[in-house]
Amino acid sequence: MRIDIVTLFPMMFEAVFGESIIKRARQKGLLDIRLTQLRDFAFDKHRQVDDSPFGGGSGMVLKPEPMFRAVRSILANSTAKRRRIVLLCPSGATFTQAKAKELAQEEQLIFLSGHYEGFDARIHVHLADEALSIGDFVLTGGELPAMVVVDAVARMIPGVLGSDESAPTDSFYDGLLEFPQYTRPSMFEGMEVPQVLLSGDHAKIRAWRRRESLRITYERRPELLEQACLTAQDKRFLADLKDVLH
Repeated sequence: MRIDIVTLFPMMFEAVFGESIIKRARQKGLLDIRLTQLRDFAFDKHRQVDDSPFGGGSGMVLKPEPMFRAVRSILANSTAKRRRIVLLCPSGATFTQAKAKELAQEEQLIFLSGHYEGFDARIHVHLADEALSIGDFVLTGGELPAMVVVDAVARMIPGVLGSDESAPTDSFYDGLLEFPQYTRPSMFEGMEVPQVLLSGDHAKIRAWRRRESLRITYERRPELLEQACLTAQDKRFLADLKDVLH
């Protein structure tokens, strides 16, 4: 997958994308991440990319011309047939695991990182395919959200993770929170690992993990269960759990 990020602060990304899983994915050629400095597409000698808003108000707004020029330059040097242009801003739809899986199907993603008081609305309406937010809070710019989205999407690309089983067991992958994980030693300061995990019975382990995912989701994020794909057995377990807890 090719990922382009239009940003005023490209140096912010190398510390994150130059380490761990993203670094290895780049080295293996699974991810081609390219950073575009928005100021390179400004018109004036001062490389100005923002201006005061029409109608008055505090702060500055990112101008449309540099952003359109930057994206058109990226498109002119790309052969991807399936791509998505994503604007990152607080007013976007909330980013989810389902969206990460959806974006992972594209050949190219182009992220537009906002700054200052936001984007000229024409960027949102006429350039971006969609807008995403990573939560109901405001950050200084779109760089950190871009890093978060890229990391989540990268995990969905075949070969990026060390094990093909890693992504399907992540929290939110199937709409549920992840089951508890344990490792050696089996006994630590009187705290023991559940015996089922030491049994070697993989069917029982899978069943235990499923029940624990359901239990933790019910206790911590019950609203997720409304959209999760639940079997009849899952529903019976949740009904029994509710009776026990209430």
